[in-house]
Amino acid sequence: MSSTNQYLFVLHRLRPKASLQRFLITAFTCLSAIACGTAPTPPTSSDSTPQTSSGPKIVTTFLPVHLFTKAVVGDTGQVDILISPGTEVHDYQATPDDAKLLAQADVLVENGLGMEAFLSDLVANAGNSKLQQIDASEGIEVIEEEEQGHDEHGHDEHKHEEEKHGHHHHGGKDPHVWLDPVLAQQQVANIRDKLIESDPSNADSYRSNAEAYIQQLQQLDNEFKEKLAPVQGCNFITFHDAFGYLAQRYGLQQEAIVHIPEDSITPQDIQRVQQLAKEHSVKALFTEPGIEDKRIEQISSDLNLPLEAINPLESGETDPQYYFQAMRNNLEALSRACQ
Repeated sequence: MSSTNQYLFVLHRLRPKASLQRFLITAFTCLSAIACGTAPTPPTSSDSTPQTSSGPKIVTTFLPVHLFTKAVVGDTGQVDILISPGTEVHDYQATPDDAKLLAQADVLVENGLGMEAFLSDLVANAGNSKLQQIDASEGIEVIEEEEQGHDEHGHDEHKHEEEKHGHHHHGGKDPHVWLDPVLAQQQVANIRDKLIESDPSNADSYRSNAEAYIQQLQQLDNEFKEKLAPVQGCNFITFHDAFGYLAQRYGLQQEAIVHIPEDSITPQDIQRVQQLAKEHSVKALFTEPGIEDKRIEQISSDLNLPLEAINPLESGETDPQYYFQAMRNNLEALSRACQ
């Protein structure tokens, strides 16, 4: 295929925004052990690994680093998550319960690279001087956001509109490193090494768990290389600029960022999408899994192009094996669309 005129077109819709305020649940404690007979049960996350007497209490920020951390920890310690899968990270609103969770934690694991801009205030409010923070992206060579492709229709001129509709910037760095299976290995290794530093008594467990998971990531990388080798040079245009690292790794090109507004799409927006799709010989339209949008379906029908789904892994299951399921689905979608 030509390296200059074959394009993917990735359509992105934001997930529904998180509520601006969560309801706080007040626990009523017993005034007398004699009167009540039992002590109150402390609040726990709905997604946690049972804690052993020797393991640390760990909090992760959002789904990708949660998957990697749980893979390394195994059954050694408790792992909670701050941002429920499916909640837009940039819409997250911290609550007093979240500060309390960090106040009681031993370790906090974040993706870094500007993804969790809310953390500094939350950590300060938690007041936990013993909290160990792990940046899973430490040492990773990042893609500068301004280096990624921009469309010729004034992307840079509409930065305000992008932010208005949920297209966020991260201090000039692309934070979506977890979508590259090779960089995911580095994130797992970073989490492993820092956990060993903070909890050396469980070092052997962290090493063996991480080794097993990294071997799976290496196998996934090999699958991507083999499957995408015949379509190297395939260019794609995205609405969600999450796939720059994956594209760079496997000889694809995230060529431009084009946006459809979430709430007030206009006929002009649709015409612009159609124009770009025709201009760049787009092979397929992409949306996110679980998103049904009649407007995107109409564009797909009008252009006689297949509608595919690609997953940025900010929502989904909390089992560490979910990463491989989602990424293999992404691989199949990319392979089909680039043919």
